[in-house]
Amino acid sequence: MPRYALLVEYDGGPFSGWQRQTDHPSVQAAIEAALARLEPRAHTIAAAGRTDAGVHARGQVAHCDMERDWDPFRLSEALNFHLKPAPVAIRACARVAEDWHARFSALERRYLFRLLVRRAPATLEHGQVWRVMKPLDLDAMRAGAAHLVGRHDFTTFRSVMCQAKSPVKTLDEIAITRVDLGAGEEFRFELRARSFLHNQVRSIVGTLERVGNGAWSPPDVKRALDARDRAACGPVCPPDGLYLMGVGYPEPVFG
Repeated sequence: MPRYALLVEYDGGPFSGWQRQTDHPSVQAAIEAALARLEPRAHTIAAAGRTDAGVHARGQVAHCDMERDWDPFRLSEALNFHLKPAPVAIRACARVAEDWHARFSALERRYLFRLLVRRAPATLEHGQVWRVMKPLDLDAMRAGAAHLVGRHDFTTFRSVMCQAKSPVKTLDEIAITRVDLGAGEEFRFELRARSFLHNQVRSIVGTLERVGNGAWSPPDVKRALDARDRAACGPVCPPDGLYLMGVGYPEPVFG
């Protein structure tokens, strides 16, 4: 059966996450339902990462197996037609080898977290950012983040429900930038690793926000990491500002 890679964008707000669930809407189920409109049968797709409820994606990657030999552009156009009005879009589609796997062939995942600092509530970007009201110290957050880069036991920064076999991960990069919005500012946290633990990014950003507002010092992040204890973690921030931005593979998939 021909296999196709899909580059997927979605607003995670209306969904209970990527993974198909019996009684709740999911991104996976929405795409599988659209595929069934094109080839009436049960479809099962696999993704590079199972994002949680409320988490968004601009560069999620999934693969599907079709019976027909579809032109990739026509397949993406047909899927987008049948996905309406769900906030899900197939940005690109490519034919891949039959043993290519969206998850297991991936070399890295890239996430973005957007943190808005201002007194006024977010209106146009409600559900797209995490809003806090206290000013944040960029240099302090960068100093705290530096303790997390590299290969570590991230037990402190993973959910107790995490199903990963090991808490040891290599975090390749945490870049934090500040954007002046006039009446407010946005901090953007960009994290890159081969793979992440459940709630790892949200746990890290929630902890670094504590550093930024002065509740923690940068060395407190290292002490929390070394504790290897979930209770030592800072607050887990909400999913609203989290985006799966991209997935890296040995060879370019979408040109």
